[in-house]
Amino acid sequence: MNTQEGVNLLENKRIAIVGGGPGGLTLARLLQLKGADVTVYERDYSPSTRVQGATLDLHYESGLKALDNAGLLDAFKHAYRPGADKGRVVDTQANILYDDHGKDECNDFDNESFRPEIDRGDLRSLLLASLQADTVVWDSQLVQISPRLDAWQLTFKNGTTVVADLVVGADGAHSKVRPLLTSIQPFYAGTTIVQGNIADAATAAPTIHQLLQGGKLYTHTTGKFLHVSAKGDGSIDFYVSCRVDEDWLQTNGIDFADQQQLRAWLKQEFSGWAPVWFELFESVSLPLLIRPQYCVPFDQSWASQPSITLLGDAAHLMPPSGEGVNLAMLDALELSECLTSEQFATTQLALAAYEKPMLERGTEEAKVSMEGVEWMHTESANDKLVALFNE
Repeated sequence: MNTQEGVNLLENKRIAIVGGGPGGLTLARLLQLKGADVTVYERDYSPSTRVQGATLDLHYESGLKALDNAGLLDAFKHAYRPGADKGRVVDTQANILYDDHGKDECNDFDNESFRPEIDRGDLRSLLLASLQADTVVWDSQLVQISPRLDAWQLTFKNGTTVVADLVVGADGAHSKVRPLLTSIQPFYAGTTIVQGNIADAATAAPTIHQLLQGGKLYTHTTGKFLHVSAKGDGSIDFYVSCRVDEDWLQTNGIDFADQQQLRAWLKQEFSGWAPVWFELFESVSLPLLIRPQYCVPFDQSWASQPSITLLGDAAHLMPPSGEGVNLAMLDALELSECLTSEQFATTQLALAAYEKPMLERGTEEAKVSMEGVEWMHTESANDKLVALFNE
């Protein structure tokens, strides 16, 4: 262990971060800068196993702040996509109600309202490149975690077992670490997302590709909304958020890997929408991802422990609001600062100091997210969104 100033609590400690998303990787980077012994255990078989989803907008006071403290802001400036933050609000007939593209482009990283976009995969690559060799152990899906003397034993699906002195659960919505801290379960938020990706969109969905102009599309109507994003690799990522029961997938009998069944569902679900949207659906790669949305109770809390904690969705899950990745990266920054501070006599005190504001912040954002769920699935949502953009 490199005994640099400010890492006394972590001296000779083996730190296991479960989950290699932006929050977990940011934490690993920040702790390694302080000389800590960190390993990230990620369930993906390799960095290229999965399509990494839509673009992410990072915020001045959270995601960008974390990258700056990690010494990665310059790398981010080379990797982000100028103009990808520009959006269009359109109606179901593809009429443009609001357009960002006519506005002057802001690329000022000192402007607190600037929210630059980066593809999720590019952000992951940037963070991975900043870590020491072999920091991330791939193909490591956690199946069990149990106390072992003053440490934790982690068992993975691939059959390996490791022991760590400090465990951070950055393992998302279905966290295996969370039950070690609390029995509180997230509740169903009332919506389910159907998500898809279209490769080579300029060829496969040229009209949608042109309508996007390298940015985003937002379309809302009663009971559902559609969000479409252009990606730097030429693909399109989209999701439809639907107001449905929690057991909708089990009861509707639709196989979303079957093109014929998918077309029948889309024809019914998007009856009356302009034909341009069906270009999007006809070209999508199968199977679609079905993601029921959950949210943490607003009164959640737990007693801090000496050697285990959570960050990101594992701690404060909520429906998409634009804050998820930013909260996770801010969690990582504040957790690293608490663990490497000299003001705490024990790791339990450091974790308690981290968890209190983290939980409060997560609760406030969860409330905002659930308010969004309510208004974004109404007939007047487009009007409200246009008004928000015009503020």
